[in-house]
Amino acid sequence: MKKLIFSIFFVLLIPLSQAFSAEFTDNNQTLSVFLSDQPPFVYKDSEGYTVVVGTVDNNNPHTSVTNVRIQVTFYDDFNSNPLEIVEGTSVLDVIAIDGQSPYSIRSHSPNSEITQASVSLLGFDSAVAKQNDLILLPTEVILNNLFHFSGILQSGDTVNPNTNIHFAFYDGFDPPRFLKVSTLELGKITTNFDIPFVLSDNIDSRAVGFLLFSESETSYSDFIDVNMPIPKLVTISDVSITDTTGQKLSDLNVHVPVNIESVISINSMIDEIDIEQPFFHYIQIKESITGTVEFIGTYDGTLIGTNPHFSIINWVPEKTGLYFIETFAWNPNNIPLSEPGPFVLINIK
Repeated sequence: MKKLIFSIFFVLLIPLSQAFSAEFTDNNQTLSVFLSDQPPFVYKDSEGYTVVVGTVDNNNPHTSVTNVRIQVTFYDDFNSNPLEIVEGTSVLDVIAIDGQSPYSIRSHSPNSEITQASVSLLGFDSAVAKQNDLILLPTEVILNNLFHFSGILQSGDTVNPNTNIHFAFYDGFDPPRFLKVSTLELGKITTNFDIPFVLSDNIDSRAVGFLLFSESETSYSDFIDVNMPIPKLVTISDVSITDTTGQKLSDLNVHVPVNIESVISINSMIDEIDIEQPFFHYIQIKESITGTVEFIGTYDGTLIGTNPHFSIINWVPEKTGLYFIETFAWNPNNIPLSEPGPFVLINIK
C-alpha cells in the first residue's frame, strides 16, 4: 500500500511582554459548554499578529456539540473601544460527550497597539457523534535545537475526507495552559490506510508536553498526551585538532604536540541569558580497533549566558595508528550536561 510522508515547519512563538494582559468574560461552568482556560494564553506571533489560545469543554453527558463560536475582542491600554473583534471556532469540528478541544484565534491584522484580549462564548449546536476510527501511533520525539516528532496515522473501515492531525502544546502550570496549536492537513484518507507523518518545529521553550489528536469529516482519534523530552543544557560542537600555531590538522605525527579544540555552548532551546553553569569537558582518545583508551584529558570552565566557551586540551601522540576522539561535558557532580560531542577519527603517523 502506498504510503505518503508529510512534513511541516512552523514558526517559533514570540511571546508578548509581561505588560500584555488577557481580560476575559466569565462563563457559567454550570452550562454544558464553556471556556475553561480563563485567562487564556495570549502571544504575538513572528508576523506581529496577536493569537489567543484556550480550551472549550463539553460537559454535556448526552450529546456531542459542533459549530462552537468564540469571540475575541482586542483592545489597547488606553481606550475602552475595541481595536478588533474576531470570531473563531474550536480546533475540533465536533467535541465529543464529556470532551474538550483547544481553540486558537488570531487577530485580523499585525497591530502592535493590541495589548489586551477579552474572550467569550457565542454559542454552539448539537451534533451527531463521529466514529472513533482513527489511531495515532507516535514513533519518535526528539528535542534538540528543533522539536522533531514522527508518527503513523491509521484509518479504519471508513473513508476520511479532510483529515487533520493537531498538536496542542501546553506549559507546566496547574492546570496547564495551551501555548500553541499546530495543524497538519492530510486531506482525504482511504480505508485501512497507514500514513507516516513528521513535524519539525521551533516551539515555545515553556512547553512541557502536547496533546496529539486527529479528526476528519467522519472520524476522530483519542487524545494522546505526549511528554516533552528534556533537552540537554549544553552542546559540544566544532571538535578539531590544531598545531601550536592554530592550524587545523588532518594527519598527526608521533611525539608532536597538538591541541584538541571544542566549542561548548548553552543549548539554543534554553532561554535564560544570565545563567552561569560550571562544567568539566572531557576528551577520551581510543584505538579504533580494540577500543583501548590511549588518553584522557580534562578542561574546566564556566558557561555564562549564551556566550560559547572555547576548550583547548593539549595532547602528545605516542603511538601510530587509527584513533577516534570522544568528547563529553559534565557538571561538577559528574552529571552529563550534554550528549557526546561529534565523533572525530584521526590518523597518527
